[in-house]
Amino acid sequence: MKTRPSLLAFSLCALALATQAHAEGDAERGEVLAYTCHGCHGIPNYKNAYPSYSVPKLGGQHAAYMVAALKAYASQERPHPTMYSHAATMSEQDMADIAAYLEGEPIQAGGEVIGTPPAATATCVACHGNEGVGILPEYPTLAGQYADYLEHALRDYRSGRRKNAIMAGFAAGLTDEDIEAIARFFSQQQPSLCSTADIRKHGECRQ
Repeated sequence: MKTRPSLLAFSLCALALATQAHAEGDAERGEVLAYTCHGCHGIPNYKNAYPSYSVPKLGGQHAAYMVAALKAYASQERPHPTMYSHAATMSEQDMADIAAYLEGEPIQAGGEVIGTPPAATATCVACHGNEGVGILPEYPTLAGQYADYLEHALRDYRSGRRKNAIMAGFAAGLTDEDIEAIARFFSQQQPSLCSTADIRKHGECRQ
């Protein structure tokens, strides 16, 4: 019996949620610990080198997701030398505190989709929402993220460089054109994630 795509997506999201757990974060302590993050994530349009792509925006991102991402860098499920060197030295409490600070006021869905969603986003929205705002704290918000970063992440999931069974299964069937369309669509959605410079200055993302 074939499983409908929407039901499969819901089941995968539920499985991902069941495996996530994190400590409560102290944003004040996280502000002190996050000073090293601002050197890259606090500069709008700052580029990672080799390969070159925009360093992702973290302001307004779900804290629970950022903790999961830091753990993935620490375990090298996500390969990145700089992020590994940072994350591998952090305790779970350090991660939770930094994530609580960077989250600031988390992005809330605005209720209006900008542009026409490409067909390839049909599965994405089950976890990431119609506008790219993660429907639960464990799911990342994609709205306003740099398109080239989203493309890089999807290609890494497709190739297996990023070790995540759910995302690998989804990305495996994507063409380069699908990846570009997905990234372009979610990057233009509002409200938007912001750089950590905005969190430092305002305590929240300013739309």
